[in-house]
Amino acid sequence: MSSTHLILTICTLLFLNLKDNKVNTQPYNTLSFNIIHKDKIVGKLQAIKTTRNSKVNYQSITTINARIIKEIEVNYKYDVTYENNLLKKANVLIDVNNKPHTDITTNWKGNHYQISKNSKKEKVVEGDITYTTILLYFKEPINIEKCYSEQDGSFNTIVPLGNHVYKKINAKDQENIYHYEDGILKKAKINGGLVNFEIVAQ
Repeated sequence: MSSTHLILTICTLLFLNLKDNKVNTQPYNTLSFNIIHKDKIVGKLQAIKTTRNSKVNYQSITTINARIIKEIEVNYKYDVTYENNLLKKANVLIDVNNKPHTDITTNWKGNHYQISKNSKKEKVVEGDITYTTILLYFKEPINIEKCYSEQDGSFNTIVPLGNHVYKKINAKDQENIYHYEDGILKKAKINGGLVNFEIVAQ
């Protein structure tokens, strides 16, 4: 497995992005996390949630600098919009070493979602989507059995472990563990296969 692919795999769940809305908005809700590998901080994640009328957007700026096989820098930007508690659109941009790597979009088309990768239509997802991976930062997944991954258009399984701890199993059967306090994510262990990361709230 290449170092680039490995970093992208282990960081699948770490990132979000949101448009800035300044009119008729509620105060911003901002969360900041350290990204840790082998007891060393290798990146930062800041997630922002804001609401404008019936629309909710999420934003994050995340940079990871890590040496797995070689030095690599990965930047993720998610731009995700909900309206009336339903996913309307999502865009995931991934840069590796300051070069564009992946551009993935999910768009609601009235009765289905169209998923495209690098401007090419990939697949269709039927039905409404109400919980996606970006919500894992802000909303404890109580009574949630699955969540949609904006990055690859798949559905992940969520298993409650008790005491506000949850396991998420992705399409590759990799398991991540999430810990919550007062409904907000406090830390998570991210299993990337060969390498593990941890995110910890500041």
